[in-house]
Amino acid sequence: MLVWAVASQKGGVGKTTTVATLAGWLQQEHLRVLVIDTDPHASLTSYLGFDEEGAEYNLFDLYAAPEITRDLFLKCIAKTEHQGLDIIPAAMTLATIDRQLSGRQGVGRILSKALTLINDCYDVVLLDCPPVLGALMVNALVASTLILVPTQTEFLALKGLQGMVRTFDIMSQADPQADFDYIIVPTMFDKRTRASNHSLSYIREHYPDKVWTQCIPIDTQFRESSAQRIPLPLMAPSARGAQAYYELLTAIVEHELKRHPRSVSPALAAVLTSDVGADDATLTHHGTEIITTSVQEMCAAVREGC
Repeated sequence: MLVWAVASQKGGVGKTTTVATLAGWLQQEHLRVLVIDTDPHASLTSYLGFDEEGAEYNLFDLYAAPEITRDLFLKCIAKTEHQGLDIIPAAMTLATIDRQLSGRQGVGRILSKALTLINDCYDVVLLDCPPVLGALMVNALVASTLILVPTQTEFLALKGLQGMVRTFDIMSQADPQADFDYIIVPTMFDKRTRASNHSLSYIREHYPDKVWTQCIPIDTQFRESSAQRIPLPLMAPSARGAQAYYELLTAIVEHELKRHPRSVSPALAAVLTSDVGADDATLTHHGTEIITTSVQEMCAAVREGC
């Protein structure tokens, strides 16, 4: 089973859209996919047609439990109306999770340990992260085999990208054995504007080995997709935005086959030969020390717990 976290320290760059669209394509490929909404704003939960207050169990129940069992994990999973696509909803109470987990040992490994309990249930798990470095983001990053960093092609988003890359460095200092493998995904690209083209050039110049070779274009159908609460590949698979995400999916699968071949299911590897998506369309130093110490505490007893 593979775990993909979608993270950025800036809001509005396409994190939830990335999770929902990739999940939609995986569902179209008849794969078993679980999405986990780790953001207290619960945008992904709403996107997939759930009321955050309506679910009997949500992600908060998983984190708050003194001991996570397979039975509890399965209770937290809700079925969407799309067969094969499941979700663990978020709730506003997740905003209190840092306080709730204060003093608990191995806080940064709660989610990764929990996911081992359902390793046989899904081909891919997708994590939608909050834009804040705290227990929720740390858990998602530590649990992932790959991190996708959506970056809107505009100036302010570049600052968020720099912060996210710095976070990877800080977390690596906290746990030298950790491996934070990431791909930068340029989003909301508008080839007609100088600012968008300049930002894309900047990303490719400064992160040549980490940026995806293509980009996600501006597409108004993403907005319509979220309004209808249907992932774009299920609503309009030929839309240029949907097609761009299919290209991203194939790039991710190729990447994972090189990095984690044993975790790639045969069904997921088959995406590379599938025609489902075919279409004719085209901090300060002091701040660093504080964050590093905090992450070290959250990830305490990592090796002892594995």
